[in-house]
Amino acid sequence: MSHTSPATYLVWLIVSCILLSFMVFHLWSFDRFKCLRWNSGQNGAFKRVMTYSYLLSLPLITTYALGYTIIKYKEGFIALEDGTVVAKPFEMWPQSSRHAIFPLTLIFSIGWSMEMISHLEELCFWLFLVNSGSVQQNWFRSVYFRTWVVGSCVAVLYMPLLTIFTRDDPLKCEAYTFLGGSLGSLSVTLWFTPILWAFPAFLNSLKSEGVDIATIVRLTKFHEYNMIRIAFRFIFVVPLLILGADGITPHTHINESMLWTDFLTMISAFGVSVSSALTLVIFFPRSIEGEIAARESIKSQRQGRSGGGFGSQNLMQSQNRYSEYSASSHGGSPGNPYASASHRYSFPPPGNSPSAPPRAASPPTMHKEWTYDDEEQDELPSLPRLQPMRPNRRRGEDVEMGGITHLSETNLSQHNLHRNRSTLNPLVHNFKSPIDIMEERTPRLTFTKY
Repeated sequence: MSHTSPATYLVWLIVSCILLSFMVFHLWSFDRFKCLRWNSGQNGAFKRVMTYSYLLSLPLITTYALGYTIIKYKEGFIALEDGTVVAKPFEMWPQSSRHAIFPLTLIFSIGWSMEMISHLEELCFWLFLVNSGSVQQNWFRSVYFRTWVVGSCVAVLYMPLLTIFTRDDPLKCEAYTFLGGSLGSLSVTLWFTPILWAFPAFLNSLKSEGVDIATIVRLTKFHEYNMIRIAFRFIFVVPLLILGADGITPHTHINESMLWTDFLTMISAFGVSVSSALTLVIFFPRSIEGEIAARESIKSQRQGRSGGGFGSQNLMQSQNRYSEYSASSHGGSPGNPYASASHRYSFPPPGNSPSAPPRAASPPTMHKEWTYDDEEQDELPSLPRLQPMRPNRRRGEDVEMGGITHLSETNLSQHNLHRNRSTLNPLVHNFKSPIDIMEERTPRLTFTKY
């Protein structure tokens, strides 16, 4: 804190603002901020907790960096007797700046605890996904979910309490906050490394089970994201662990050097920004196909409202093209495509049949069968047999692209799930995001008063 230069917190502020800008851009492209609504989707309280706890951590860390940047540049540097220029110690700060030390440190500890909730949920979820079979199907009843609940409560409590109990000495308060947060985040990061080691074998088991290629591609992409994210988590945690452990010792060898304090603090800022950005991408994965389909759907709706008779014009054009095709195929005129083919259909005689009772002759109706000669059937063009076309479908807030050759992603996952008795959890076949998990809801009983 007081032994670091103003440039360190300026770097923290810059990368935090870049991360906030990326978050705004990503969430706008994801669903136009609809995921931030309280009743977004049908995922219930779990997704609300995960969404708001993660998104709250980023503004808190940015506020911490902004506050210390203002104070550091306001106080500046001082020159010691030996000619060394250092940042002004907090004992020489005015009273207004010293009163801001504890609130800013508390904000940082709360933001760090919120971030630990997100990373602990990812750890427990991937452990559940890799180790669970077809018998254990509910994430909310698993031991991994209970572990996340207990660990989240501990993280929310111990980080702010650690800052509050050590607030008498600002240097020790900062050192214990860095040390406590680093130990918690380092334990979660170390537990994540076995998942990275076992995940390729898990992907091979998915291929042998016949899971659809879209799910395998999505999980492979998330595996690569997790490898990069864990590497940057070490870059974020280890420097602060070194500063925190050195700060609680009687002789602060590293904290007395401006070079090492600035270096460790700056690389820690880059580590937390990159890892948090990848967590945002994993929690809210974008679907480019769905976004394009949604934009095309909105564009077609606007054109339909502004064009008026757009559909009828297309119908008349298709009828004209069919008339021209009929005329060119059978030698008729475009105005009367059936003129030359009038001899191809015949109506039964209006007379009475011997077996039927006598009745009055009725004029011919159009409910008759068409009869073709063999030579005329050879003249008909042979059309290719087309596969059935699947339309675009709306899945909640997303739009699922249609097609001709393949099943939809949801139908394909259901087909693979019920085709044979899979040994995998059904959550694998419908996987989208670690926080996009449907909760089981108890149906409500409604009574009608008569």
